[in-house]
Amino acid sequence: MHHHDEWLVGVTDRGVQDFFCRGARRQSTEGRVILIEPGEMHDGQAVTAAGFAYRMLYVPQSVMRAGLGDPAGGAGGFRQTISDDRQLAVAIRNASDLVGESGERLGAEAAIDAVVDRLRTHLGLRERPVEAAGGPEIARRARERLHDELASEIGTDALARAAGAGDRFQLARAFRAAYGASPHAYLVRIRLAEARRLLARGEPPAAVATACGFADQSHLGRWFRRAFAMTPGAYRAACTDVPDTGTARR
Repeated sequence: MHHHDEWLVGVTDRGVQDFFCRGARRQSTEGRVILIEPGEMHDGQAVTAAGFAYRMLYVPQSVMRAGLGDPAGGAGGFRQTISDDRQLAVAIRNASDLVGESGERLGAEAAIDAVVDRLRTHLGLRERPVEAAGGPEIARRARERLHDELASEIGTDALARAAGAGDRFQLARAFRAAYGASPHAYLVRIRLAEARRLLARGEPPAAVATACGFADQSHLGRWFRRAFAMTPGAYRAACTDVPDTGTARR
């Protein structure tokens, strides 16, 4: 038996995850979500020889307080230890994929914030009210900062401060209201637009990745294929007739 100082939010990917919590043994199977608040004693074990696989986010209390708009820390506890909330499971997996990945700081922080926001119903909290004052101006300043620092690895907290938002959660709501997307989605969009421009000019994909703020050529390739269903090299060749060899034809 042990406990953690953070909020535990996880999803079982495979097998049966057996654990004791809140006075009873519980079992989580594929796709089910595990929710454990700070200080809650629990253990964990497999019940079959095949074992189990899971993803667990350890969300700091400071992030939860900021995201829930609960500076006093009175969020209480989760209504249930195991949930079948599929949207939350998807959000956890998305955050797990992005956390720690080079070039995805803004996306990772946004993904964690999406998890926190989804947890409101599991804590019995109402939706956070939308702040109307200054919203359009906050969004505009954030948009300008993204364009000015397109290749930089800017975080959501720094972006919120630059835009004059109270915190990154206010920034996210203001930005979505103004532009219909999160700051991260918008940043990816303008990075890809710049990448297309440079590739059409004949620049090598590796150089384009660096110039547009992607971690490396592979990172650019994943986003480019997702958006345009083709590789950066293929797009460059289609625009310039330059084969994807890394050097431009003289």
